[in-house]
Amino acid sequence: MTKPWRTYLLWFAQEHVEFRVAEIDSLLSLFNIEMRFTHKPVTEPYWIVEFASERDVQLLASRSVSLRNCLELWGHEKEVWKLHEKLKCYPRNLMDPYLQPNKSFKIEVETFCKHFTQKEKVDKIETFSYLPVQGPVDLRNPDVILQYIEYYGTVANNPPELPYDVFFGRWVASGLRQLIKKLSLKTRKFIGNTSMDPQLSLLMANQAKIKNGDIVLDPFVGSGSLLVAAAEFGGYVFGTDIDYLMLHGRTRPSRIAQKKREKDESIRANMKQYNLEHRYLDVLVNDFAMQFWREGCKFDAIVTDPPYGIREATERVGTSKENYTVSEEHLPTHIPAKIEYGISNIYKDLLSFSAKHLKVGGRVVCWFPVFRQDYNEDGLPSHPCLKLVANCEQTLTKVTARRLLTFEKLRDPTEQELNMDHKEITDFREKYFVVREETRKERRMKEARVREENRLQHIRDKV
Repeated sequence: MTKPWRTYLLWFAQEHVEFRVAEIDSLLSLFNIEMRFTHKPVTEPYWIVEFASERDVQLLASRSVSLRNCLELWGHEKEVWKLHEKLKCYPRNLMDPYLQPNKSFKIEVETFCKHFTQKEKVDKIETFSYLPVQGPVDLRNPDVILQYIEYYGTVANNPPELPYDVFFGRWVASGLRQLIKKLSLKTRKFIGNTSMDPQLSLLMANQAKIKNGDIVLDPFVGSGSLLVAAAEFGGYVFGTDIDYLMLHGRTRPSRIAQKKREKDESIRANMKQYNLEHRYLDVLVNDFAMQFWREGCKFDAIVTDPPYGIREATERVGTSKENYTVSEEHLPTHIPAKIEYGISNIYKDLLSFSAKHLKVGGRVVCWFPVFRQDYNEDGLPSHPCLKLVANCEQTLTKVTARRLLTFEKLRDPTEQELNMDHKEITDFREKYFVVREETRKERRMKEARVREENRLQHIRDKV
C-alpha cells in the first residue's frame, strides 16, 4: 500500500526569482522526483506542493540554493483566527508522532516584509498553547521545529496592517544557502573582474544537473568560478581559455587594495581552498575557435559564460594579413596575433561543439546577452540536436540583460549537421557601444540644459 501524498511549503529566498522554476525542475529531473503543485505563485516567495515521500523533500533541499526551508504544512489561511481553527481540527494521528514526551521542540516565528520585536514574537507563540505538545522546550537543539510564518507581501517599505497569508507547519529541511557564503568572492583566493557570483554559479551547476563523477567543461573558464560550483556538486572539472595571463594568475588584481597578485593565485589554489583539488583535472590555454579534442571525447555537462566583448575581449587566434608566415627561428618565442571573435561565431561554435562532444542527455548551460526591448526568443542561438529547456533573465541595466540558456542534447549530429550554417545572431557588442554613446550624449545634453537654466535663473535673480 502506497503512502498518501503530504502537503509541503517550499519557502524561497527572494533573490533571482526567475531562476526558481528552472532550478527546481532540473533537480526534480536529476533525482527523478515527482512533485505536484497545489499553489504556485509567480512572484511570492513560496510554493505549496505535494510529495509522496519526505525523503524526496529532503533530497531536493539538499541541492537547492534557491530554497530557504521546507515545511510539512499543517495549516494555511488568509486570516490568523482561521489558521488556529484549522490547526485545532488537524488530524491528531499526523501530529502525535512529533509531539511525544520524549521529543523536545521549539516554535519559531518568521515574518516576511515586516519586523516584529522578540516580545511580539513570543506573544504570537503563546497563541499556540492549545497544541498537544508533551515534550520539553529546547531552543538550541530541538528534536522538532514548528514554524509559524506571516506573509506581508514583497513591498518592504509599505506593509499592510494584517498579513496576506499565514502558515504553520513542521520544519523538514533547509536549502543549501550556506554554500553561497562559503564560496563568497570576498574570501576567495583568486578572482578576476568577471568572476561569477557564487549563487549564480551554483544555479548554473544545478541546471546542468551535475552529479557525482560527471566530467564538466568550461571552455571560457576565466578565473574558474563555474568550476568551483561544479566541483562542489561532485563534478570532475576541466577548463580552457585563450587568456594566458589570466590562467597563470598574472593579470592586474581585481581587488582595490591589492597592488599585485600573489605568486600562488590560480584556479588550482581556489580548488585547494575549498578542499576540491581532487576534483580538479586541469585548465589549458586554448583558442576555442580551433578545436583540438579527439573525436570520441564526451563531456557530461558544459557550463560557461562566454565573453561579450564589454569587460573582456572576444578574441581568437588569427591575422588579417594575407599569406602571413612565421620563420622557424622566431617560432619558439612567437606570440600568435588575435582578431575579433564575434558573438555570433562564439555561440555557433559553442553549440556545434556541444552537439558533438556532449553526451546524449547532457546539458550545456550558458549566458547570452540581450537588449531587453529587442529581445525575441527567435534571436537566441539554436542547434537541431539541442533542446532549449530553460531560459531565465537577469536584468543588468534599464536596457540590457543576460539570459541563462539551458540546452539538453537530444541526439548525436549527422555529418551534415556538423558542417551546417547557423543563423546570424545580433552582435550585442556593436549595439552596446552605440547605445552607450547615445546615453552619454543624452546625459551631456541634459547637463548642458541644467547649466543654461541655472545661468538664466542667476541673471533673473540679479535683475
